[in-house]
Amino acid sequence: MEEKSKVIFGNPMPDKVYRKAVKSKKKYAKKFGDDAGTDYPAIVKKNEYIGDMLGVHDIRVGETGENVGFDTEKGIIVGNIRMGFGHYRISMAIASAAHSMGYVPYWMDLNSYPQTTCTKVIGAQNDLYSLGSRLSQKSRLFNRLVWEPMNYEGFRKLSYNAADQKNAELMAPVYANVPKEIPVVATHVWPAQAAIHAGMKHVVNAIPDNWPMALHLSEGSIHTVQTHYAYQGYRILNGMQGADVLRPMPKEDLIYTGHYIDHELVSNIEADCEARRARKREKKPMRFLLTIGGAGAQREIFASIIKHLLPAIEDGRAALYVNVGDYRNVWEELLGEIPGMKKFAMEHFNNWKDTTEFAAQAFTGEVSGIHGFWHENIFEAVYCTNLLMRSCDVLVTKPSELAFYPVPKLFIKRVGGHEQWGAIHSAEIGDGTLECRDIPHTVQMLDLFLNEDALLNDMCDCIEKNKAAGIYDGAYRVVELAMEKR
Repeated sequence: MEEKSKVIFGNPMPDKVYRKAVKSKKKYAKKFGDDAGTDYPAIVKKNEYIGDMLGVHDIRVGETGENVGFDTEKGIIVGNIRMGFGHYRISMAIASAAHSMGYVPYWMDLNSYPQTTCTKVIGAQNDLYSLGSRLSQKSRLFNRLVWEPMNYEGFRKLSYNAADQKNAELMAPVYANVPKEIPVVATHVWPAQAAIHAGMKHVVNAIPDNWPMALHLSEGSIHTVQTHYAYQGYRILNGMQGADVLRPMPKEDLIYTGHYIDHELVSNIEADCEARRARKREKKPMRFLLTIGGAGAQREIFASIIKHLLPAIEDGRAALYVNVGDYRNVWEELLGEIPGMKKFAMEHFNNWKDTTEFAAQAFTGEVSGIHGFWHENIFEAVYCTNLLMRSCDVLVTKPSELAFYPVPKLFIKRVGGHEQWGAIHSAEIGDGTLECRDIPHTVQMLDLFLNEDALLNDMCDCIEKNKAAGIYDGAYRVVELAMEKR
C-alpha cells in the first residue's frame, strides 16, 4: 500500500509531519491494540429500524449467526460513523437514493464494532469532539481560543490529513471479509480512508459541509462535493498548507454533485412547498421544527426561541415540533426552565409508530401546541427530523448538514467555524436565512416569518427553482458514480 501520510496528492509532507503521524498511530495502537492480523467475520442483517423505510441492511463485523449475504451486483455500502447526527443523516440520504434506484444499501457504521481497534479509536475521538462541542456553547473563551480555530483552520491543514491517514490504517481490518468489489460510499472520511487501506476497489468519499478542509481527503477515492465553492477550494487545496500554492487534486478525483438529500424529500418538494404557502394564506399556525443535534448543544438558544413563541402558540399563530434526538434530559430541562410550556406540550416518546403516524397525518391535518419527540434509538432519533421536515414550515437549526436540505430554514448560531459556510451557501441559493449569531437576531427572524408572507414564499419559490436546476440531486449522483466506478 502506498504511503499516504508522506505525500498527499503530489504534495510532500515535511518529515516532522510524517513523524507526528506515525507517533499518533503508535499511541492509539498502544492504547487499544493493533488487530491487523484479526480475521473478523462480516454478516448482513436487515436493519430493524430503517430497513423497511429505506431498504437498509446492516453489515455486522465480528458477529456470527443469521446472514442474508451480500448482493455483489446490486449492493452498495454506505460507510459512516456516529459523530453527532450529521454523518448518519447524510448516510440515510445516500441509502434512500440507492433504494429508490433499485440498489441494496448496506449500512456500515465503523463506530459500532466495539471489539475492534477501529471502533475504539473512533469512539475516543468522538467523545472528545462531543465534549468540545458542548464546552464551546458554555465557554466563549474556549470557543474563541480553541474550538473555532480547530474546526476552522486546524482541520483544514494537510498535516491533519497525514495523521488521519496513519490512524485509518488501524481501521482497515473491519473490511477484511467484505467483498472488495462492492462499491463504498463513505459519508465521513474515516470509512473512506479505511476502505482504501483495506483494498476496497470502488470508493466514493461524499464530503459534507461547504468549507474545504484536508480533514475530508481520502486519496484513492472519488471525492464528491455539494457546492461549486467547495469544488474550487478542494481542487486547489486552498489554504491547506498556509499560503503555499499546492499541486491541485486531479480533476478525475473531484466531482460536484449537488446536495445529498433523501429521495422522499426531493420527490415531494413541490407538494410540500405548496402546502406551506397554503397554510400561510389560510393563516393556520406556522409550524417551526427545532432539532437538537447529536452533541446535545444549543439547548439555551432553543429555550429562548420557545419562550418567545409561547404567546403565538397560545393564540394559534404558531406550532412547534421539538426533536431532542436521543437526549431526553434536554426536553426535561426545557419543561423545567420555561413556565407555561408544559400545558401546550404533547410527548411522542420512544414510540416509532406514534411518530410516523403523527408525521403522516400532519401532511393534511391540523397541528397546534408543542410536540416533543425523543427516541432512544439513534436511527429513529435522526430520521424523526426527516419525517417531520416535510410538514413543517420552517426548520430551525444550526448550519450543519441540515443547511443543504430543501426546506425553509432559520439558522441559529453555528457550532464550529466551518459551519458558517453552510448558512452562506443556503442564503445565496435562497432556501435559508443568514446565520443568526445571537438571540435578538434569531427572534427578529422568527417575527419576520410569523408576521409576513414574503420570506417563506420566497424560500419556497427558490427551493422549487433549485430542484429544477438539479441542486438537490446529489445523493442520486453519488450513487450513480459509485455504481459507474464499479
